Amino acid sequence: MPFAPFVGVNHHDQSILLGCGLVSTEDTSTFVWLFKFWLRCMSNRAPDGIITDQCKAMRNAIQIVFPNTNHRWCLWHIMKKVPEKLQGYTQYNVMKSQLKALVYDSNSIEEFEVGWNEFITNHGLLNNEWLCSLYEERHLWVLCCLRNKLSWNVYNITK
Repeated sequence: MPFAPFVGVNHHDQSILLGCGLVSTEDTSTFVWLFKFWLRCMSNRAPDGIITDQCKAMRNAIQIVFPNTNHRWCLWHIMKKVPEKLQGYTQYNVMKSQLKALVYDSNSIEEFEVGWNEFITNHGLLNNEWLCSLYEERHLWVLCCLRNKLSWNVYNITK
């Protein structure tokens, strides 16, 4: 059974386990059920932000149960997939280094956009489905795109 921890940040900026759930299936209705019960446990106070992996069912449930909550993807989960998704390329080590610098060191959205286009073009990645889908959702995971949406009251829910 997938394990869904609810991790928060306390007033000392430390991660704390707030609760957890076991789910039998990873579909939208199951996550809606889990989030509604979690909301009840939190005195019906929705989080300001939620960080998750890229689960579509969880994303749908967050939109239903927490419509005013900022949802973003866990950058660690995304970067963990880089070897799996790009290792077959001959310039893998260079690509990995450039992607990491692009994601972590871009100071503005414009800088990221220019760097992304150069990265994709220089490495012939225009048809890489994983990178194309990530780019379409960049507002959920690229640090410079999230700067104005960062919040103290955040739950991290991953499986």
